[in-house]
Amino acid sequence: MSETPPVPHGLPTERDAGPFVPPREVTRLREARPVSPMVFPDGHEGWLVTGYDAVRQLMADTRFSSRQDLGVLHEPFEIPGMPVVTEPSPQPPGMFIAMDPPDHPRLRRKLTGAFTVKRMKQLEEGINDIVERQLDELARLTPPVDLVQEFALPVPSLVICELLGVPYTDRENFQVNTNRFLNTELPFEEKIAAYTELSTFLAELVTRKRAEPGEDILSDLARDEDLSIEELTGIGFLLLLAGHETTANMLGLGTFALLEHPEQLADLRANPDLMPDAVEELLRYLSIADVFFRYASEDLELGGEKIGEGSTVIVSLLAANHDPQRFDNPDTLDVRRKARGHLSFGHGIHQCLGQQLARVEMRAGFEGLLRRFPTLELAIPADEVKLRTKMRIYGVHELPVTWTETP
Repeated sequence: MSETPPVPHGLPTERDAGPFVPPREVTRLREARPVSPMVFPDGHEGWLVTGYDAVRQLMADTRFSSRQDLGVLHEPFEIPGMPVVTEPSPQPPGMFIAMDPPDHPRLRRKLTGAFTVKRMKQLEEGINDIVERQLDELARLTPPVDLVQEFALPVPSLVICELLGVPYTDRENFQVNTNRFLNTELPFEEKIAAYTELSTFLAELVTRKRAEPGEDILSDLARDEDLSIEELTGIGFLLLLAGHETTANMLGLGTFALLEHPEQLADLRANPDLMPDAVEELLRYLSIADVFFRYASEDLELGGEKIGEGSTVIVSLLAANHDPQRFDNPDTLDVRRKARGHLSFGHGIHQCLGQQLARVEMRAGFEGLLRRFPTLELAIPADEVKLRTKMRIYGVHELPVTWTETP
């Protein structure tokens, strides 16, 4: 039996075992104590859950609450300038990701029709067209180019703008502000300013859509008089944030991972039918949306540990998806793996609403990129790629790439 590592003080984030696998300390914790005490930066004695079975059990149990207004939720990261929190945060209207039943299903139900598998199939042709147009733009550039700026970010931004009815000309506003909001290194005041600016923009947008609705998701929601402008704004914020940041980082980091695993890339190029499985494996392997909060609404037991009411509990989906108790050789990228059952989209009532959309975008994006750019390679050494280790959604800040033939 392995020796129990010391209780961590704050969540380890440094990718000291490589850019695609959990930090070594997180792996040691999962192996020794999958439900581990953790001392938060503000001194709170909470918990870190890293084992696959424990994470899955926790996310299915609504007694581990997603609400922010039950008690104080403690940050696992040091955030410059953040005041000491002594009171629960108010419940943000429309943010159903931070709600429990009955409020959560009331709002989520209003969106389920927009993100069904059937609806995503209908959108697939349009998404393929967006990908091909962006690849045309990329091919006109002289390498080296930043793949994040020229491909990984524009594709999901164009898709989500079209779906939500957000003018693409406003993309710089939401791209900059969502990035600032997710950056744990920025001063607290800057994060609040980014949230306020983006919320103001969305409140104005949904107010216009309520007056003159169009053919898009936000307009459909705005027609529902049961939803307030504040709720519409919160829902819009959530969809916009989740709809482009996650897929953009999967496209950027996923390309980096494939370029760093040339044998897997060659197999995928030679066997394009592997793409659906490869996307699931990349989702598991990278787990870019890693860290989630829960609040123990009563005394609970998880993984043999007693978790007291009022505890903030952090789950690591990355650690869970690299648990050898669930996946063989989990730190190995294998595009032929059947990675079904991974937790990258969460589990339980909060499982990602837009997961089918993300799959369609990633399949189209990776397939098009590999087909159009057969000689794609990194333009800088891999250890010089700037990783988003201080961001709530992991990825790369930039991915300089080059190619030797005109696509």
